[in-house]
Amino acid sequence: MLIQLDRTKPLAFQIQRHLERLIRQEHLAPGVKLPATRELARDLGVNRATVAVAYERLVAEGLARAHVGQGTFVAPERRAGPRTVSPEPPLSMDWSGLFSKASNAIAADARRRQFLSQAGCATRGVISFADGMPDASLFPTEAFRQVLNRVVKREGPALLQYSPVSGYPPLRRFLAAYLLRQGVEARPEEILIVNGSQQGFDLITRTLLDPGDFVAIEQPTYPQAMQTFRSLGAQLLPVPMGPEGLSLDHLERLLERHAPKLLYCQPNAHNPTGLTLDAATRGDLLALASRHRLPIVEDGFDHGLYYDDPPAAPLAAGDRRGLVIFIGTFSKVLFPGLRLGWIVAPRPLLERLEAAKQLSDIHTSPLIQAAIFHFCQGRFLDRHLARLRDEYGRRRKLLLSALERHLPRSVRWTIPHGGFTLFCWLPEGVDAGALLQRALERGVAFTPGSVFYADGEGAHSLRLSFSSVSVSRVEEGVRRLGEVIREALRRPPRRVEVDRAAVPLV
Repeated sequence: MLIQLDRTKPLAFQIQRHLERLIRQEHLAPGVKLPATRELARDLGVNRATVAVAYERLVAEGLARAHVGQGTFVAPERRAGPRTVSPEPPLSMDWSGLFSKASNAIAADARRRQFLSQAGCATRGVISFADGMPDASLFPTEAFRQVLNRVVKREGPALLQYSPVSGYPPLRRFLAAYLLRQGVEARPEEILIVNGSQQGFDLITRTLLDPGDFVAIEQPTYPQAMQTFRSLGAQLLPVPMGPEGLSLDHLERLLERHAPKLLYCQPNAHNPTGLTLDAATRGDLLALASRHRLPIVEDGFDHGLYYDDPPAAPLAAGDRRGLVIFIGTFSKVLFPGLRLGWIVAPRPLLERLEAAKQLSDIHTSPLIQAAIFHFCQGRFLDRHLARLRDEYGRRRKLLLSALERHLPRSVRWTIPHGGFTLFCWLPEGVDAGALLQRALERGVAFTPGSVFYADGEGAHSLRLSFSSVSVSRVEEGVRRLGEVIREALRRPPRRVEVDRAAVPLV
């Protein structure tokens, strides 16, 4: 422990005050053992009795506890009393003017995220349709634990070493076969393992975009994708979504006027609408992208999580020109906490992405990659997907039925084909941002639709997620929501601005 001592002043007092400050500011947590008096005296070059006096004073003030034969510990519960520590002097270095524009944008997003993130939490008594995440009670934790134990036993030493940046070779080979079942022809060397789809967005953005570049993006769309593109100074060009997906006519006009660097889209289980692009529109989109040499970043929700007919093959399956960059993840169908995803891209681009990843984090955890590989190889994933289709499909059906019964006729919503969410449009004059506060007071939460729009639109819309709401609470949650909307139709709440970044990032 480093303590700067002024040898012209009482040493025990200085040591006491330094440790007191660390304890009060919780740099030394309750229950932590303080260094032995002999050890600290040696490090500071003072008499052991000097340190002992400092410790005795901490004990007398109730900040520490001494146990014979064990040592001195920070008190688990400190007595309230006047603070005797002088405030920290201001930093001599002013960092505020040194942050990059990208860092300022990210920090502003993080600050503005508080309110709706809290709305999405499972606050006691609140039925939350705001959490677009999997239900943790459905996680196959025991099966994964067994697989992880076997992997550590068999391959532990190798998996705890440095690993290829591109990923665990058996997992890449498995993914090549897994994607082939969806129609995507990708060799293992065209697959890069990443720490979740979010790292995929980040690597692609840093590899392809410069500040000021245009990016075409569906509207509404996934907020985290917008934030990632904006963090590097990209300018977003919204492409409106209709019942059949994004408007190709609008996209073609944007291509002629602005020449965007790439298009970001979610053809399957679109977040927030839950819609899926039909096969004909996918073909037309690929043809349009080919004519304009437009790269497409395809955000691929798991192909196996659908509720009606199986979706059409991903855009990457029909790509014959090397235009599509396909991002996939296990976060939605397995465990978000593992942060494991992949990018499929043409080899020249993948080499640049690998270089960017090497600079970022060297590699994704090989232990986690190996465990996921053996979990999938043992067909646990297929069985788990079947269970998820049943359970989430049941919740989706209940939600749609409850919306019909409890929401006013003037409210419209999408019918999700996959994923976890659907999108609602409220009557003109009902602002979802203002409605949220009333809804929370009534014990129900949702995500205002404006956070899914790049241009500030969407005030009269909202997103409902059904994945993390138990079957027993869906009906009651929608009933409460219907009451709030009807009340707003009689007495519209004052419109408020909702920060588009202040949204649960799922």
